[in-house]
This record gives sequence, structure tokens and C-alpha cells, in this order.
Amino acid sequence: MTDLSPADAGFAARLAEELPADTLRPAEPRYLEEPRGHWQGQGGYVALPRSADEVARIVAACNTARVGLLPFGGGTGLVGGQVQPAGPPALILSLERMNAIRALYPEENVLVAEAGAILADIQAAATGADRLFPLSLASEGSARIGGCLATNAGGVNVLRYGNARALCLGLEAVLPDGTLWNGLQRLYKDNTGYDLRNLLIGAEGTLGVITAASLRLSPRPAATGTAMVVVESPAAALRLLGLARDIAGEAVSVFELIGRTGLDFLAEKLPQVRQPFADRPEWSVLIELGMSAGQDPMTALETIFAGALEEGLASDGVIASSEAQRAGLWAVREEIPTANRMIGAISSHDIALPLSLVPEFIDRAPEALSDFPDIRINCFGHLGDGNLHYNVFPAEGRSKSDYAGQRDAIQRAVHDLCVDMGGSFSAEHGLGRLKVADLERYGDPARLAAMRAIKRALDPQGIMNPGAVLRA
Repeated sequence: MTDLSPADAGFAARLAEELPADTLRPAEPRYLEEPRGHWQGQGGYVALPRSADEVARIVAACNTARVGLLPFGGGTGLVGGQVQPAGPPALILSLERMNAIRALYPEENVLVAEAGAILADIQAAATGADRLFPLSLASEGSARIGGCLATNAGGVNVLRYGNARALCLGLEAVLPDGTLWNGLQRLYKDNTGYDLRNLLIGAEGTLGVITAASLRLSPRPAATGTAMVVVESPAAALRLLGLARDIAGEAVSVFELIGRTGLDFLAEKLPQVRQPFADRPEWSVLIELGMSAGQDPMTALETIFAGALEEGLASDGVIASSEAQRAGLWAVREEIPTANRMIGAISSHDIALPLSLVPEFIDRAPEALSDFPDIRINCFGHLGDGNLHYNVFPAEGRSKSDYAGQRDAIQRAVHDLCVDMGGSFSAEHGLGRLKVADLERYGDPARLAAMRAIKRALDPQGIMNPGAVLRA
């Protein structure tokens, strides 16, 4: 890749002359950090444009000067795509000022938002029109839609509604040469050649900067039902998913697998989170149904639970009878990552497997990690779409620093098994900088060659998020 120039004081001064006052400033610490603390970004400058035209001017200037550009959304990414720890310092580009809901078309089930709009604000705007924007993440109070699309974010509702890619109809974006592409259409069908929208979604800012998006909304469920069910095993959980879908069909919105270790971590670090079962089960699932008018989710959940008992899949369960009880069940699932961070993982793995092979992976993975006996495994995640968070933690009384030399070998053991079983080493968090070497190790050669060719064609200077996804 072409050597880049730094975004130094001289470049910043020249760029500032082309932009409104206060568009450029020295980068504050919040632009140089990422949630897991694996990397520390470099100091330098951050650009805060107010319009797509300003973004285009900034990108064009970086392209002309061969200065790297680092898109920054809400800073919630978990694979280091938003920080640059080495190399010539890039210009950080934050679209936080571009946060407007530009338009809302309830009759079309479409909302148009700028890339800096916070996910929770988009959800609220949809709710105000009696619609649902179903993308839901733990970080939705700070994650911005541009970053969600750039990483093709997943979350808890993928089973029913799909990930971010499935929720986007059109994009406005600035390409690496500074060209502003207006693809902000609201069409559900458009077969007019290569799909640039889907190329930019999931590219993590390496092929362009998303500035706005047309988003697909859904009807709001008339009634919601939530339950937590104790299951005998992950295999039983998978059979329960099939039973639930046979009974409730596409009303099954959420199906989350929870392992005993996650509940133990909650009890240790967040005892204020009330757990629904006196004896913490080895495996349980959180189920949520969203049903249309005239349908009763409580009756459906009771039927599902009765069927699970009859087939020997479940031994206990709780069906929420109020919004407070529903929130309590969700708190258990949502606070597991918080407890994880307080324990401190040796290595975290965001993996995907064919649904039928998830139980086999969970059975085989401890053997794959047998060279590391003094560990704890917390397995949880979105069983409905085959996405597991299979995380390895220190033994009780020990710290992750005690395992500093083992992290890479642990990660490789987990990823080797996952890929050998036809899975993916990155399900919903993207590649960023954390998984560049994994892509090189596991990626299909033809696909890698095509990706590199696309990168060279669209970004020949290599300015867009250098070092993310593909090695710079």
C-alpha cells in the first residue's frame, strides 16, 4: 500500500482554511480509546463536519495529500477499527454533528437518518411514528448508525429482523476520492448493477464514509411476551428453538443462550441483578415473542413451555407477567457483558456456526482448550442466529495478566475449531485491527484477492482507515 503522510499541524492548518471555523480541533482522549483497552490511538486532529459536502471536501483533501482518514462513530466497536495505534497519524473523522433524522415515511416503513444519529434516537423516532427500528445493541445509547452500518452490526433481534445490512435500503456516502454518492433511495427493489450499498456496509470505513442512510422500519408488535427457560443442554435449547418457531412462527424475536458461568459472574460482580432461579442452572434461554393484534404471547409461551416439559427439553421456567418482570429477565442477559468486563477476559471470541453444529462446538471446545486447564469458559449469545460469544477467563483468584503469553494460542484454538466446523471467526463485531491476521489465516484466497482488488480500485492511495480489515 502507498506510504501515507501524517495529519500534522501543517496539513490541519491548510485543511482548516477550506472549512467553517471549529471544524478541526486537536483530538480529545475519547477519540483515542476503545472499550477493551487493547489499543491506544495516537494524538492528532479530529474533523467534525456538519454536512456531507464538508465530508467530501475533507476526504478529497486527504486523498490529494495522501493523508490517512480514520472514521469514528460512537467509539463502541470491539475490534479496534476506530483507533490507529501505529503508522503516520491519520485525521480522525467524526460525524457526531451530523445526527439529524432527515425524514420519516411511516406509510413506506422508511426512516432517513444522518450517520451520526445515535441508535437509541432512531429507535425513539420510529416509536414516535408507531413503527419499530429493530436493531438493538447493548451500546445503543452511544453507538451511531453510521458505525453500525459500517460494521454490519447484529444484536439480539437478528433472528427475526436481520442484521444492519438487512435494515438498510440506501446510502449516501463519500468515496475515497471525495466524490459524494447519493444512493439514498427508498426502494425495496432495485436491480441496476453492482450494489455499492452492500459493498460499503460491513467495510468498516475502508472503502468510503457513510454520511446518511435510508433505514427499513417494521410494524410494532401489538403484544410482547418474555420468558426464561431452564434447558438440559445446548442441544435441548436448539430443539426448543425449533419447537418455539413451530408454535409461534416468525413471532420469535429473541432466543438467547445463557451458560452457568455468566450467571456466576453476575452473582460475584453484580449481585444487585436479581436472578430468576434460586439454583443457577447450567443452561437457560431467554425467549421473546412479538405478536400481532389478536394474538396472545402469554398463551403461546405457555404452550411452548408445556411442549418443552413434555419432550424433556426444559425443567423450569419463568414467564414475565409485567413489564417490570420482563425488564428483570432482560437485565440478566444484558448485564452479563458488564460482569465479564469486571472479571477480565483472557480472550473473547465472537463466532458463528451453522445452527445444527452449535451444540457440537460447545461440547468439543473444552477439549480444544485442554492445554490451558486453569481457565473458566463463559459461553452465551444469540443462539437463534448461531452467534456465540465464547469467552475464556482466568480461574477464580487469578488475573488475566497471569495468562498474557497464552492469549494468542487460546484464540487460535477456538478459531481453528470454529472454522474447521464451517463457522466464522467474526460473527457481528467485524474485523477491525484485531482480526486482520485471522482473515489472512482463514480467508478463502479467491475472496481475499477480490477484496484487495476492490480496495485498490476504490482507494488506490490507501487512505481509508489504513490497517483495518486488510493489512496496510
